[in-house]
Amino acid sequence: MILIHTPSAKEVAAYLELFRAALPQHQFISLDEMTQPEAVQYVITWGPPPALFARLPNLQAVFALGAGVDKLLARDDLATGVPIYRLLDGGMAQQMSEYIRFGVLSYQRHMDVYRRQQAAGVWKMLAPKLPAEVRVGVLGLGEIGSAVAQALAADGYRVSGWSRSPRQLPGVTCLHGDDGLAALLAGSEVLACVLPSTPQTQGLLNAQRLAALPPGAMLINAGRGDLLDEDALLALLDSGHLRCAQLDVFASEPLPHGHRLWQHPAVTVTPHIAAITLREEAVRQIAANLERLAAGDAAPGQVLRERGY
Repeated sequence: MILIHTPSAKEVAAYLELFRAALPQHQFISLDEMTQPEAVQYVITWGPPPALFARLPNLQAVFALGAGVDKLLARDDLATGVPIYRLLDGGMAQQMSEYIRFGVLSYQRHMDVYRRQQAAGVWKMLAPKLPAEVRVGVLGLGEIGSAVAQALAADGYRVSGWSRSPRQLPGVTCLHGDDGLAALLAGSEVLACVLPSTPQTQGLLNAQRLAALPPGAMLINAGRGDLLDEDALLALLDSGHLRCAQLDVFASEPLPHGHRLWQHPAVTVTPHIAAITLREEAVRQIAANLERLAAGDAAPGQVLRERGY
């Protein structure tokens, strides 16, 4: 028996229909339909309710309907011996590439400056820049970050990427470790963050590291909100050291009403939409993994708890 749950009943119904069509030999249920918790072997979920996993004595694995698993790893009702599987892509790499490229192109073409000039009634042309004149740094070179970095490189930007361990990507200068991070920050006119939330990345973009970006730089954060010191970012935007920011994730979501980020003229706010799970692709990937597990084979996407992803 396989339990599907998200906070949206409409979404649960859509997933039930897709999974039942993809794997008719398996029994898929919603939380409302669960009368035998001991029969549930797998859970497919996003935003499960408190204490759910403690009710499932024979749980064999949990599948996250997304790439981020920090909230699942933080739960005290999920035994450490139960494997967690994340989506490796689920259609998100293309979306994330589009989101980051939009921000970089806006920076290259001075669109953030023109928006402020429009609000002030100022008509002033700025000198154009070619992509090859813009240095972009990508924080995080996993499945999605690698796709982002290579898409930017294909657009002609000068792209560097940073990861915890060494990587090699065509057209991308790959850096790693503390020295690599310092070099990436110092050389990035646009810094695009797609890192997950882990004990090692939380608070990574603090005041010191943000100040290490070149004067007039841009920050794009589409990773996780707890990576960024929002007050430090605002201070650097106010001082003019940073030119602008495009933010999709926040320390508290939804972004609280009245927060300064909503109204700051140098900030673009989006409601955690940089890369949304596509149902059909998520079902295809998870269904394939369920079949692998049923056959006794290993399934890709298993989370390494010690790494946090």
